[in-house]
Amino acid sequence: MKTVFMTGVTGYIGGAVAARLLKAGYRVNGLARNEKDFPALTAVGIQPVAGSLDDEAIIAREAVIADAVINTASADNPYVVATILEALAGTGKKFIHTSGSSIAGDKAKGAYANIEPLTFIPKKPRLEKAARVAIDRAVLAGEGHYSVICPTMIYGTGTGIKKDSAQVPMLTEAAREAGHGVYIGAGENRWSNVHIEDLANLYLLTLEHAPSGSFYYAENGMLSLKEIATAISKSLGFGGKTASITIEEAVRRWGIEGAQFGLGSNSIVSAVAARSLGWLPVHNNLLSTIVQSERD
Repeated sequence: MKTVFMTGVTGYIGGAVAARLLKAGYRVNGLARNEKDFPALTAVGIQPVAGSLDDEAIIAREAVIADAVINTASADNPYVVATILEALAGTGKKFIHTSGSSIAGDKAKGAYANIEPLTFIPKKPRLEKAARVAIDRAVLAGEGHYSVICPTMIYGTGTGIKKDSAQVPMLTEAAREAGHGVYIGAGENRWSNVHIEDLANLYLLTLEHAPSGSFYYAENGMLSLKEIATAISKSLGFGGKTASITIEEAVRRWGIEGAQFGLGSNSIVSAVAARSLGWLPVHNNLLSTIVQSERD
């Protein structure tokens, strides 16, 4: 039985990826900061490793012990990635780093942008995303068997400890408070999206079959934020009623990152590379998932 060391196992993505690996017969050792999470991790088959992202010695030790490493804890922490790359140098072991498709984002403030879907790392990302892109490029350029997976807007119930994603719940909470669906500006900005179970399958496929230096966007569809807000409104019993908020109001509510890049931008990408690997996502309807989740 092969062992995978993971960061982020208590999170939405990491928990789902760990569950998929366990189902496939892998052993998962997961970094966890809070001991209160240990019983829940153990119950699903994850071996907790006490430590935080600041514990470089622990991360390096576990990376050396394991057969492969997956980082789902942070797309923006260069210290964790540097520690893992240094520990794995010369070992030939596989490492999968998790990025995020806001690297393809603009500053549209809810406006539509007629842009071609990106298939690889943007050559000239916005300055706000330059550090994340630099980490992605460092992983791909590393002297080892390394890959990067870049999720889009993720939806669906998580299969790990954390059940909820980020963007859709943010909009749902705002809608509950307002009594109608909410979007920024015109709401015509679009995001590619992917179901959490399909995303977890891509991690397994990448671990087992991806060549070194692979970069994969994970998407299976695209929607405007106004379409998503309308679906949320219907699911909450508001009859599809929606209303716009300004980017300034959004920043006050969700912070500048969440407003400008999480919900106000266009992030349009293509998973052509993942599909060429053999990835076959089966979930393709974020809107119906929103409605069903509220019914459940």
